[in-house]
Amino acid sequence: MESETAPSPELDLDKLRALEVLGKGAMGTVFLVHDHIADPSASSPFALKVVEKSSLHSKLDADRRARWEIQVLTRLSHPNTHPFLPSILGSFESDLLLGWAVPYCSGGDLNVLRYRQADRVFSPAVIRFYLAEILCALEHLHSMGIAYRDLKPENVLIQQSGHVTLTDFDLSRNFTPKSNKTIVSSTPIEEIMPQSRRKHRRNLTRWIPVVPDNDHHHQHIKGLKKAKSARVSPMSRRKASFSNGERSNSFVGTEEYVSPEVVRGDGHEFAVDWWALGILTYEMLYGKTPFKGKNRKETFRNIMMKAPELIGKQTALTDLIRRLLHKDPTKRLGYLGGAVEIKEHEFFRGVRWDLLTEVLRPPFIQPREDGDLTEKLTASSGGVHIIDYFQNLRSPPTFPPSPLPSSSSNYQRTVSLTEF
Repeated sequence: MESETAPSPELDLDKLRALEVLGKGAMGTVFLVHDHIADPSASSPFALKVVEKSSLHSKLDADRRARWEIQVLTRLSHPNTHPFLPSILGSFESDLLLGWAVPYCSGGDLNVLRYRQADRVFSPAVIRFYLAEILCALEHLHSMGIAYRDLKPENVLIQQSGHVTLTDFDLSRNFTPKSNKTIVSSTPIEEIMPQSRRKHRRNLTRWIPVVPDNDHHHQHIKGLKKAKSARVSPMSRRKASFSNGERSNSFVGTEEYVSPEVVRGDGHEFAVDWWALGILTYEMLYGKTPFKGKNRKETFRNIMMKAPELIGKQTALTDLIRRLLHKDPTKRLGYLGGAVEIKEHEFFRGVRWDLLTEVLRPPFIQPREDGDLTEKLTASSGGVHIIDYFQNLRSPPTFPPSPLPSSSSNYQRTVSLTEF
């Protein structure tokens, strides 16, 4: 992908202090940081993803993936940012480390949020809200020629405002955008919640109350161990000939979220994101993924052969899942008309797409963490220097762990992309 955008601002690593580790994986470590000179009280913390060069393994190709992610984020930031996609705040590179900063999403991720619900599932109204925003984010990526290829609950973050943002673009791939057919809606567009709108102000209200995060519930959540998300190994695949459009033969994704065409090695393109959207929707509705087996081989067999079990009364939501999880990508909802085709599905009837960003009270809004940040600052004497953290990795500072498992993150294998 040829980038014509200006490089991201350069960060001064000496001024940054880590307050906690937000996540850790094969690609690197994500910190919650602040500029201890310009922002000593940590009133505006941000997330910093850091890759340690000395630990780079040729099989993981982490260096190239990291630089690719910086390139994608830089492109997403210029000329305008999308409300449901991250912008890059800056980057740095030293002899030992490579890192980049993005806005901090204090609401955690969609997996954390699901575990806070009484039955660990979302209502159809809440699913509609989050899917609508995720769909808009994927639509924007596809319009730029980017297939995301890593949609899963842990990669859907909740902003302070309660709206979503996608994260982790190291597995994304650049394709030539398809020229989609224009699909015209024959259904009148209605307000999402017309009763909740005031005459002179768009005040779309909370769609569902959140389960109170009482002490017992909070301790139960924190006690859950979060396993690493599984990204499948790169495998040698036979090359196929395609007369229509560009496809990739690389084998990437999270095992329970990979599409049949990826498992088969038939080559793939944007439709893999619509498959993943179907898996995500299923997990939000039922609290588990549809094709998980006892092992990797059984999971892949289920992906190839098994129909998703749609329990209960058949609704517009279950029809959406069924059509997104069509084994044949050319018959999958979204293949011909992209996001526009999916937006026209009955499940989204009444959604005002142009007003999504103006929903003032999304289903969940994270309370401000000012007190927690003060405690973190006090406990760490202003924060830990990033370089010190890596130099003392054998006995690192104590940071709160990232809490929750996902039904899509039970496997420990975390290796992936070797070719673009």
